[in-house]
Amino acid sequence: MTSDKTIADLTRRVRILEAEAEIRRIQARYMFLCDTPCPEFGVRDDEHRIELIMELYADDAVWEGVGEYYDNQFGRAEGADAIRAHFQSFWGEKQDPALLLNAHYLTSEQIRVDGDEATGQWIHMQPWLFSNGKSLLRSSRLNNAFRKDGETWKITRTRTENVFVAPLSTGWASDYPSASVLMKP
Repeated sequence: MTSDKTIADLTRRVRILEAEAEIRRIQARYMFLCDTPCPEFGVRDDEHRIELIMELYADDAVWEGVGEYYDNQFGRAEGADAIRAHFQSFWGEKQDPALLLNAHYLTSEQIRVDGDEATGQWIHMQPWLFSNGKSLLRSSRLNNAFRKDGETWKITRTRTENVFVAPLSTGWASDYPSASVLMKP
């Protein structure tokens, strides 16, 4: 016979597993939407992409770059309007040289759920290729926070801290295959 305590313990464990899965999905979707080009079907333009990203954030969220290198490059944005403006500075005609490729790869995941709040840590690797031929490889530690709002988990903090930024040799990506996303139709 199963005791009430056993059922309560199992219920708690299932809630934690479900929360971890949802947080993992939110973080992966965020990274996917931040990739350039954004391969998501139905993304009409960069403004639409930003609105899809903003759906993942709580209204009172914080997005910040921390540490000596990222303080000056990314700064801190508090609240939905400031975070939206932060993303608007990354895409579109304002950027010179244009960012042709930016892909996010996550590893070393650690998610901790405590009721309706959670934290997640990842290390991410990110190649950047620009229209002027320059490119770099970037890595950072992510230390993010999440909160359950009704039935939906939202990002309450994105914190990125530089691990390294390494310029890549000029022309290293010049022999990409014709099927590459970098090729314009």
